[in-house]
Amino acid sequence: MPLIDSLILFVISLVANLLSALAGGGAGLLQLPALLHLGLPFGMALATHKIASVALGVGATTRHWQTGKLKWRFALLILLAGLPGVWLGTQLILAIPEQIAQFALGVLTLGLGVYSLLKKDLGLTSQRIHRDKIGLIIGCLGLFIIGILNGSLTSGTGLFVTIWLVRWFGFDFTRAVSYTLILVGFFWNGLGALFLGLQTPVAWSWLPALLLGSLIGGYLGAHWALLKGNQLVKRSFEVLTILVGLSLLFT
Repeated sequence: MPLIDSLILFVISLVANLLSALAGGGAGLLQLPALLHLGLPFGMALATHKIASVALGVGATTRHWQTGKLKWRFALLILLAGLPGVWLGTQLILAIPEQIAQFALGVLTLGLGVYSLLKKDLGLTSQRIHRDKIGLIIGCLGLFIIGILNGSLTSGTGLFVTIWLVRWFGFDFTRAVSYTLILVGFFWNGLGALFLGLQTPVAWSWLPALLLGSLIGGYLGAHWALLKGNQLVKRSFEVLTILVGLSLLFT
């Protein structure tokens, strides 16, 4: 790949993953269209993006690990609830028409932003709710469904995990984003990348620039989220979801 193209990919990846680490998802809503615009076919662009997104999880995990606030039993619950759905979604995506997938993603993403905007105090403070057996079962079912979306829709489903952790389990936005970036960015996307890579070619020569941008962007975004707190994360989440949702619908 020419040096100038690698530089463009690095900058796109850096910005996309920095915003994603700050808002709790959505890197592919900027990164994937860029890959398509630069000439990759849809299946190859999606598989390449999924692999690059794993570096976002690595960068964010490195920063959030330093806080010592992650509850790994709960993280394992999120992981196990979503992975079967991710596998199921990867079996569906290449059979779904691209326009339908894009429209569905736009509607869902826009809805998340509007919902958060209308709920002024959503995710600004933490509360412990729905941690009984029934609450955990419903919570895991929600994560399983989001896992299907993660594997089948193009990207942005980390935003769904963030809002689900806030709304159902009572996390504040900063804590929800930390779990999302680690579990979705690293594990869910890693599994999705594996299964998509077995079904469609990957643009391996594009990956170094994308991986480097994802790694650095993930770390910096996680750092700013921890530094600035819930108000900035909530606003970033709302702005990103609304703008990207509208963009997908009009496109």
